[in-house]
Amino acid sequence: MKRILLILGGLLLTKVYAQTSNDTVFKKRALDNTEVNWLLSYYNQSGDHAAVTGGIGNEKLKDFAQNIQVSLPVSADHVLNVDFTVSAYTSASSSNLNPFTGASRGDDDDDDDDDDDKWLDNNTGSAITGTPWVASSGASYKDVWLNFNANFQHYSDDRNKIFGVSASIADEFDYFSAGGGLDFTYIFNEKNSEISLGTNVYFDHWRPEYPTEIKTYFETGGNLNADFFKDVPIWDENGNPTVKTGNNTWRPSSEGLIENKARNTYVLKIGFSQILSRNLQFSLFTDLTYQTGWLANPMQRVYFADKPNYYIGNAADIPRYTSKENKGVFQLADDFERLPGKRFKFPLGLRVNYYVNEFMVLRSYYRYYTDDWGLQSHTAELEVPLKISSGFTLYPSYRYYIQSAVKYFAPYEGHYSTRKYYTSDYDLSAFTAHQFGMGVKYTDIFTRMKWWRIGVKSIHLDLNRYVRSNGLKAFIISTNLQFVFE
Repeated sequence: MKRILLILGGLLLTKVYAQTSNDTVFKKRALDNTEVNWLLSYYNQSGDHAAVTGGIGNEKLKDFAQNIQVSLPVSADHVLNVDFTVSAYTSASSSNLNPFTGASRGDDDDDDDDDDDKWLDNNTGSAITGTPWVASSGASYKDVWLNFNANFQHYSDDRNKIFGVSASIADEFDYFSAGGGLDFTYIFNEKNSEISLGTNVYFDHWRPEYPTEIKTYFETGGNLNADFFKDVPIWDENGNPTVKTGNNTWRPSSEGLIENKARNTYVLKIGFSQILSRNLQFSLFTDLTYQTGWLANPMQRVYFADKPNYYIGNAADIPRYTSKENKGVFQLADDFERLPGKRFKFPLGLRVNYYVNEFMVLRSYYRYYTDDWGLQSHTAELEVPLKISSGFTLYPSYRYYIQSAVKYFAPYEGHYSTRKYYTSDYDLSAFTAHQFGMGVKYTDIFTRMKWWRIGVKSIHLDLNRYVRSNGLKAFIISTNLQFVFE
């Protein structure tokens, strides 16, 4: 499961000097007025390779996000940039962290006459059912992701040097992140050349959530007659009930739950931009990234090819488990995703912008990526802004993406228990993807449209369609409004 996070921002640097009759020199402020960008986006996804259910199952996801970016002129030489993101989503895949409709009932400790038989079904032997093809009503079905960033910039008197320091925090139901960074930009060669350097560190802490059956197993010391498992039959692959105290029943991997709950990320950013002519500009950039700690997702199940299969729910659905016709049985996981505790990422990007005429610009982008997990990818994008009037511009775009699989990936029941690392997350599989986009932008650099002291500088609407070769499809709509407080 992946969610799309949209980050927009940019500063236009100018150097303007005016001189009074008494030869006192004034310098233009780095930023004259407070500027606000308000971004709204809606993302809708579908697919059949949910990682939470081991590489098969419902991937439906809806996400609504808001991002507010504010640039404040603190003084003539200093600018404070802050942005805040709220992303609220519902996910069929995440909901199946606990796919069992009667799960977590616990013991009946009250004094009434009810007993645990009320959870049993005459046909299946248990009212606890689940399926990877239908979203559960569990608490993990929806959540909110919060992110806050602040960046303080100092501009030199000639506006050719920019120093920045930043801090960030992010929070979701299963992790917390805190980070910071430093950056430096140097503009030279009569503002035709620019070099940027930066570094960021992020210290994350997992509040791990696990598949219900694995978490319950280890918390009860392997007692399959306690808590969630109480009075719930476990079926073998032939639909026969197993003896829970015997050897021929379900047991997850003996690895246990995770102990190292930290994930640290270190980033080195390098960029170079050059204006080659009145019509041509290019830039090169890289974000070298090193990660340590728990880099896998404990929510994501894995199933082994060399282990027997065991199920909870309607035994009659076992033969059609991998089909959408399965409405009532769920396979107990062999383990959750496990990956190496270190990862080095090396991306290298290139942008080339060519001004054709006053009505058309060609914007191209290419990025190569590789890491020590074996993933390699290529991204190519072309955007062609078309000016259709003094205020309106169309932005048709196309992006092509291709990647290889990490060496630890295998599909549902494609792994073996003898391996140390394994994942069935299709985000780490081999696939190609196409994204088709169309945007329209209204620009008013003089902010003639005003409400009180607020001027509207631009309004941008984007529509994008994303399609993967493994069946995942998504639709994205976003709008960006830029305001100036005068």
